[in-house]
Amino acid sequence: MLKKERYQHFVEHFSTNQPHAETELHYNNPYQLLVAVILSAQCTDKRINQVTPALFQRFPNAKALAETTPDIVFDYIRSVSYPNNKAKHLVGMANMLLNDFNDEVPSDIKELQKMPGVGRKTANVIASVVYNEPAMAVDTHVFRVANRLGLTKGKTPLAVEKDLVKHLPEHTIAVAHHWLILHGRYICVARSPKCDICELTYFCQYFEKQQKAKNMSKT
Repeated sequence: MLKKERYQHFVEHFSTNQPHAETELHYNNPYQLLVAVILSAQCTDKRINQVTPALFQRFPNAKALAETTPDIVFDYIRSVSYPNNKAKHLVGMANMLLNDFNDEVPSDIKELQKMPGVGRKTANVIASVVYNEPAMAVDTHVFRVANRLGLTKGKTPLAVEKDLVKHLPEHTIAVAHHWLILHGRYICVARSPKCDICELTYFCQYFEKQQKAKNMSKT
């Protein structure tokens, strides 16, 4: 099957079955989402959603966060991965948000990446979720699923991002990020993917290879 056909099947399936997919992080405004995404690096959304209610109550805006210290923030986020670094990043981000961006979360990916704790993936999440920009954030789920389906052969997150942005219809890029994440989180898991209940096996390159291997072992 041609790559173009795989993309067509991918978009058709999710446009029909999951047209309004969205982030599972809980937030009420761009500031809260930025905080949540910074915290979510190498951590689960479930864990972040357990931590952020108290954090947002104590620091409801960038001003409140900028006026505190990393040590105090640490107490609220101690259960997430790398809490020391993330506490420093959050306070630094809040200060830059106030001083450099007039307390408005920027939409530009390069501007976003100037802030502490904001890498390309985080910047793409903010651009796509908050501003509906055609940006593709590539995390481990997106990387794995896109490669398994045969949408890309990219060996790095940036290569996968460029491939997906190039081949997906522009209006689907922002939501396709969530299609790939959710599919990877619940169906196409890293170990023992649930191919028996997956509806994408008819065009999945990984499934094709698995079936060929099984057939070869029987001969």
